[in-house]
Amino acid sequence: MTEADPFAGAREAMVEFQIRARGVSDQRVLDAMRKIPRHLFVPEDLRHAAYDDRPLPIGEGQTISQPYIVAVMTEQLELSPGDRVLEIGTGSGYQAAILAELAGSVISIERLPRVAEKARQNLARAGVTGVEVVVGDGTKGYPPEAPYDAIMVTAAAPDIPKPLIDQMAEGGRLVAPVGSRDYQELIKLVKRGGGIETIPLGGVCFVPLIGQFGWQGGYSS
Repeated sequence: MTEADPFAGAREAMVEFQIRARGVSDQRVLDAMRKIPRHLFVPEDLRHAAYDDRPLPIGEGQTISQPYIVAVMTEQLELSPGDRVLEIGTGSGYQAAILAELAGSVISIERLPRVAEKARQNLARAGVTGVEVVVGDGTKGYPPEAPYDAIMVTAAAPDIPKPLIDQMAEGGRLVAPVGSRDYQELIKLVKRGGGIETIPLGGVCFVPLIGQFGWQGGYSS
């Protein structure tokens, strides 16, 4: 640890023991996870747990994903500098910050205005540029900036929303959790020659994706 960044040691341990040791090997992803200060994206009273191997609540019924899951989903997008990226579900802004470190520009859609504003504050505090946070129904995507080289969905849908598939560029990649409200499979789509290849990536558990092409309303509806 250093005086300048008292979390540097915890962040390095996160990368080595939670992420690299479990098979994430893309060096650019590992470097991004080392660089972005995750503790600036969690509530102040949870900063001591920012680098733990678990998701954390961020308010409004939302969570910041487990670091390993962030790394796996990011690696599967196979990002290159200059890629145009769409993220569905801004949450804390941490995942968007990682994406921005690896790609050219990130449009991130958040349904809840207060969560979106907090994410903007987190990104600014962390010195992250290249992310535009938009309030709206993420299941509809964001047509004004389409097509996208990569799309990440950070909430669980019963199926991939069709507008997101339509907004994928040729050769584009999409990673999303799909399944019930309680358990999903992480899947990767690749658009090639007008067709879609589907690659299963394993079981996960995310908050539900609410919207026209996702789940209708929250748990209490």
